[in-house]
Amino acid sequence: MGAMSVRTQSSEEPAEAVHRAGFACFVGRPNAGKSTLTNALVGQKVAITANQPQTTRHTVRGIVHRPDAQLILVDTPGLHKPRTLLGERLNDVVRTTWAEVDVIGFCLPANEKLGPGDRFIAKELASIKKTPKIAIVTKTDLVDGKTLAEQLIAIDQLGKELGFEWAEIVPVSAVGDKQVSLLADLIVPLLPEGPALYPEGDLTDEPEQVMIAELIREAALEGVRDELPHSIAVVVEEMLPREDRPADKPLLDIHAFVYIERPSQKGIIIGPKGKRLKDVGIKSRKQIEALLGTPVFLDLHVKVAKDWQRDPRQLRKLGF
Repeated sequence: MGAMSVRTQSSEEPAEAVHRAGFACFVGRPNAGKSTLTNALVGQKVAITANQPQTTRHTVRGIVHRPDAQLILVDTPGLHKPRTLLGERLNDVVRTTWAEVDVIGFCLPANEKLGPGDRFIAKELASIKKTPKIAIVTKTDLVDGKTLAEQLIAIDQLGKELGFEWAEIVPVSAVGDKQVSLLADLIVPLLPEGPALYPEGDLTDEPEQVMIAELIREAALEGVRDELPHSIAVVVEEMLPREDRPADKPLLDIHAFVYIERPSQKGIIIGPKGKRLKDVGIKSRKQIEALLGTPVFLDLHVKVAKDWQRDPRQLRKLGF
């Protein structure tokens, strides 16, 4: 296989006592396994996983704490050919993030041949010269050895074609937890030396409000994605502890707005006799309570914000 190096086990070098800390981001087509990998590395559900593209809108960071290092995972939105102002803005965010992180992990599923989407991303990666790039072959549990070998060779070639060398090519299966810690072992040496950047207990530095909005958005999109793929934004207006509650029985009031683009979408979200919205509320409330570890009263309202994806003022207000 020539000079291509594929790591399958970590080498037995004695560890020096340097501590490293830095940022990595995973990129790849929708469904390439980025969020699953983030969650496997961090060991707790942080990024929102969904079967549809562009649900991770915000820079969610998962933090991997190790005795020798702290790895902060920055989740960039998917890079795609922009059709709207929102699309262009997301792409700018992506490029800026890639240039600022210490390592980029390019996730490529083992069970799908390289396609135009992968080449589009790889080309963009090639233009970011300084940052080391690791090719991470995900979903290896879904293929046999021969298919995997062919994919590894194809990925190696892709780098050569575009004039860059992968720092590593690593097969992983996040589902089986196979080699996820190996992946961390390979990323860590590429990070700069330095003290931890976040306190030990932190798993994500996302403001709670953003994570809560994301949980509500996920619940609201469930089952109606085809009709409203991106035209939902959620804003948590306020979170206040309910007054006059005994200390051992706190209740958090959360008021949130689900913004849609057109009045015609209102019925889809609310459902017959408000049943859908009620279900969305119940489902997301349970998840929010699990996230915060406290009982929550969730007050949801649907509002029309005309064409928010194309309006800079609205985009700013909705946090983009």
